[in-house]
Amino acid sequence: MFHFFASAVVLLVSYFLGCINGSVMVSHFIIRDDVRQHGSGNAGLTNFYRTYGAKYALLVIAIDMGKTVIAALIGGCMLDYLLHDWTLGVLLGGLGCELGHMFPVFFGFKGGKGILSGGVLVWFIDWRVALIAWGLFLGLWLLTRYVSLGSVAGSASMPITSAFVFGFHWEYVLLCVLIAGLVIYCHRGNIQRLLHGTESKFKWHVNPIQELSDNGIESEEDK
Repeated sequence: MFHFFASAVVLLVSYFLGCINGSVMVSHFIIRDDVRQHGSGNAGLTNFYRTYGAKYALLVIAIDMGKTVIAALIGGCMLDYLLHDWTLGVLLGGLGCELGHMFPVFFGFKGGKGILSGGVLVWFIDWRVALIAWGLFLGLWLLTRYVSLGSVAGSASMPITSAFVFGFHWEYVLLCVLIAGLVIYCHRGNIQRLLHGTESKFKWHVNPIQELSDNGIESEEDK
């Protein structure tokens, strides 16, 4: 019973941390807009970058990475102290943070897809898991320019490599499956577009909305 209660507290605290969405907060409080009203409607880094460019992207990255670090440390330290299980705490903290990022109660349960948070979390799990996940992500992204393809492949690798790293410890592997499953679920639309050849490729730009206006093209904001 105590094991369950401690795990529930970690999940709850990390969920609310995850609800602090960098894209939504920066677009609302600094740009005075809502990133979810543009492009794909997603509140993640990719849609933020495509909509507003690089100017505030680092701030979004800092917020989303920072909350994951805090959630993982809180979970790890709490369950290490109470149950002597650092890894379980990190994974529960990561799961809660991902849930908060994807389904934030403060923003109508409409958040991001969890790639940046997950990309930070894998380093807390194990460096070998992280190297494989990041290697797949970067390799496929650079080769194809599809962020979503790299994201899905990197996420899918996490439970597989974790199973070998942790000797198929069922609690750890199950949590890795849940985290990866959530990320892949949030990319279901991207997967469909990849299969149909209609997915957007990544391109470098500084201020997309301004660029569209300068070229006389109607932006999403003007429609």
